[in-house]
Amino acid sequence: MSVESATPSVPTLVEPHKRVVGGRVREVSVPPLAPAVTSGSLGDIPFTNAVEAPGEPVLSRKGRSGADGEWWDMTARDFAAEVQAMAKGLIALGLRPGDRLAIMARTTYEWTLTDFAAWAVGLITVPVYPTSSASQARHILQDAGVRACFVEDVEQSRLISAERGNLPALEHLWQFSSGAVGHVVDAGREIADAQVDERRARVGPESIATLIYTSGTTGAPKGCVLTHGNFFAEVDNAIELLHPVFRSVSKDPAATLLFLPLSHVFGRMVAIGCLRARVRLGHAPSIRTEDLLADLAGFQPTFLLGIPYVLEKVYNTGRATAEKMGRAASFDRGARIAQRYGEAVEAQEHGFGPGPGMGLRAARGLYDALIYRRIRAALGGRCRHVICGGSPLGHRLAAFYEGAGVTVYEGYGLTETTAAATATPPLKPRLGTVGWPVPGTAVRIADDGEVLIKGGHVFGGYWDAGTATAVPYLDAEGWMPTGDLGALDSEGYLSITGRKKELIITSGGKNLAPAPLEDWLRAHPLVSQCLVIGDNRPYVAALLTLEPDGLAHWRQMHKKQGLSEAELRTDPDLLRNLQQAVDEANSQVSRAESIRRFAVLPEDFTEERGHLTPSMKLRRAAIVRDFAREIDELYAR
Repeated sequence: MSVESATPSVPTLVEPHKRVVGGRVREVSVPPLAPAVTSGSLGDIPFTNAVEAPGEPVLSRKGRSGADGEWWDMTARDFAAEVQAMAKGLIALGLRPGDRLAIMARTTYEWTLTDFAAWAVGLITVPVYPTSSASQARHILQDAGVRACFVEDVEQSRLISAERGNLPALEHLWQFSSGAVGHVVDAGREIADAQVDERRARVGPESIATLIYTSGTTGAPKGCVLTHGNFFAEVDNAIELLHPVFRSVSKDPAATLLFLPLSHVFGRMVAIGCLRARVRLGHAPSIRTEDLLADLAGFQPTFLLGIPYVLEKVYNTGRATAEKMGRAASFDRGARIAQRYGEAVEAQEHGFGPGPGMGLRAARGLYDALIYRRIRAALGGRCRHVICGGSPLGHRLAAFYEGAGVTVYEGYGLTETTAAATATPPLKPRLGTVGWPVPGTAVRIADDGEVLIKGGHVFGGYWDAGTATAVPYLDAEGWMPTGDLGALDSEGYLSITGRKKELIITSGGKNLAPAPLEDWLRAHPLVSQCLVIGDNRPYVAALLTLEPDGLAHWRQMHKKQGLSEAELRTDPDLLRNLQQAVDEANSQVSRAESIRRFAVLPEDFTEERGHLTPSMKLRRAAIVRDFAREIDELYAR
């Protein structure tokens, strides 16, 4: 059985249908651009590619021996053969349809290979963040009833081995770095190809593909049950909507280097979408700045999947480099030119203006050689598109990147929605928003401001360990409450304003969402993390942590290398710069919502300390508990 291919036609941008209540847009929907898949599974994708385009490169791997920095291409035929060989091994080792197989690794080729091999024989894959603690990993493996687990290295193997007594269902533990793929392939050499084909034929769109556990910011992580049909509804419509990304319209064939975790639904969706659209896909396991920059330069992607932090880091590094060279003023002028250019392009695409004038175009051309080319070089040199999610990027940076020659498609979604529920529509961006509903999706704003979502990519419910099925979660009409607060503008563009459970209510009765202030401050080169507080307090305050790279640059420029960490936190010049950042953030909100005081913490928020989830979300309760003294001091002055 082969799954229907995604169609290669160029879509017509479909305006959303809007429902207006009381003079405000309360609901928008966009019809699907891709037909619903009615047979087959994700496990068919490699085999369909091998039949339709056997010699086309679908993946790139770094160094055949793993020792050099060269990238070499893998064809659709070769990838299908590797998937088939591994799938036969999984059968030989006794895994049955419906069994759960966990993968705990960084973003590697082996991750994607294992995913598709497991799907080809009807298994359910369960991602575990490679940085998970023993208790976090134990909870997921226990709750999912995992029978087999792949880990990347010896440290992870030791972590899971220490928990084997608490994991009665776990029969197999394999380590990629010690030849796990070869071991599984060897086990299946006597298995006939027909056995894989027969297993694959029994898996359909309604079958469970994966259990992805939520980050657990407010409680124990829950397993989101996502089907093969959920992924098809998501990726097929995303491919058609983001035509310039997945169907490259430039001379460079579409390619992306994936560096975000495949444990997260965002990275997983793009990996599947790339194989589905036959976009050349590479994996970058290390996100250390020097490693990632080297991989980007060698791979040269045409688009990237990113989070705002990455784009902020590239921008801030570019400015810091210019400052070291004595060209900070020139960089700032170039940044303003790029912003104006991006805003002019946006206005033109919406019919509100004539577009960039000759003077602005000339200025952009001048700064392209001085600044923008270096920004693009940091992204690999050929990158012209970035799909950005996780948190809002903000109008300022979105306009800058547009002016610098990199179009940013912002999106919004959850694990429960198989990644993106909304996305920036090509040729009609609304900078600073998360776009329109992805085709096939409807978005509604409830009376209390909560965002509700409906569509074929929305999950059916959370995993119930007792019944090994999904507990229905949607309401009678199929709407899913997101827990996020948002608003729709007159054209149907969605803006996310905060989390429903994170609303701060000051003792004066002022309601505010902390996320916009936190996102603005995190974009500053000196700020790593920010937590806005003020619930039942007389005013709003903030806890700040310092960004190591930005702080090192600031030390050098202000000749304060001799100060200790403790002295820096009270240095008047540093506090003055941080106050300027706070003032800029406050300019975006009303006086009652503004940050009155802030404290610089002696340590950053980290996952290891329990302050961040694996997907970098703040664990607010833990932070408030651990820094109670600093918070009390902010209100005792």
